[in-house]
Amino acid sequence: MLIGLLLFFIFEPKTIFSELENRKLQENPEFSWSRIWSQQYAKDAELYVTDHFPFRAEFIATKSLLEQARLQKENNGIFLGEDGYLFEKFGKPDLDELGSYVDAINKFAANHPETRLSFLLAPNSVGMYPERLPWMAEAYSQRELNKWIGGRLDGGLTFLDGFAFLDHGDTESKQDDRQLYYRTDHHWTTFGAYLAYRAYSESLGWEPLAEEDFHIRTVSDSFLGSYHTKGQYGGLRPDTIEVYEPKNPVASEMHIVDTDETSDSLYDDSYLSKKDKYSYFQGGVHALVTVTNEIASEDADLEKLLIVKDSYAHSMLPFLTNHVRDIHMIDIRYYNGNIGDYMEENGIQDALFLFNTSTFVQERNLLKLKY
Repeated sequence: MLIGLLLFFIFEPKTIFSELENRKLQENPEFSWSRIWSQQYAKDAELYVTDHFPFRAEFIATKSLLEQARLQKENNGIFLGEDGYLFEKFGKPDLDELGSYVDAINKFAANHPETRLSFLLAPNSVGMYPERLPWMAEAYSQRELNKWIGGRLDGGLTFLDGFAFLDHGDTESKQDDRQLYYRTDHHWTTFGAYLAYRAYSESLGWEPLAEEDFHIRTVSDSFLGSYHTKGQYGGLRPDTIEVYEPKNPVASEMHIVDTDETSDSLYDDSYLSKKDKYSYFQGGVHALVTVTNEIASEDADLEKLLIVKDSYAHSMLPFLTNHVRDIHMIDIRYYNGNIGDYMEENGIQDALFLFNTSTFVQERNLLKLKY
């Protein structure tokens, strides 16, 4: 049996992205004597085996069924909370490591004093709704952590703390029927993204579109997201995905640089029939995307904008197309070029860093910003 598993592991096609865990999987480690000497090769090899172990998804699902039978409220790092909400565990991060990420942003701002920089940090659902966690479950305060991050930033950029525009200030108002986050997924809803767009627009002196300026349409009512996939809890009510369509639409052309594909839509309907329905927004994760919008120069609030982001930006991007003629969007996890050079080559003088708290505190790729 062990020989069979070994052969299966060797010859099974490997994927590079886990829909189950919503992350890039460890690639086959590159061999070098320096990496062996530093023990990095052994660490990467261990992660590679763990990430690509045969029947990993099936093992996770079986474990979940056993845990539910024991009335457990946590499985595979996912809590089953109140009102059908699932939450991912969030512990205290390494503040020294986190401080180096914040310092990288400070260094980037210092290296580009002519650039208008904004940093929007969105809490996750576990940070916004800690009162909905199951009994005895704890999570480190993202509210305090966001304050800590904001306090460490230098004055060369504008900090937008998601708690300021998502939190209405009391528990009752957070429990109304306007969902800020999907119950079963790690992203904010399109309404949450709209509130972020409105806050960012106002910080730049733009006049954001009101909700009345959109046709709000449901594109899926059967979304069971990444937390559901990872936690494998049964009997949960699916989430609804909405799209905000401007009543005065702006024509856009999206170019996915990774694959050299061009589309006249910011949405990929094919994902609505798949498990990963959030990838309806721009077709999922890409290293570099450019969006050109047909706005007359005299009507645009901005000519060019660079967004350095995680996937929280995907549902916010369509709102920005009503204000900016050219948008460049980089996912720092997959883009290996020099971001400062990219800005200079493309004449970009406005940039938005947009991350959720959970991603930001563990994203070592942010250190690329120092160079």
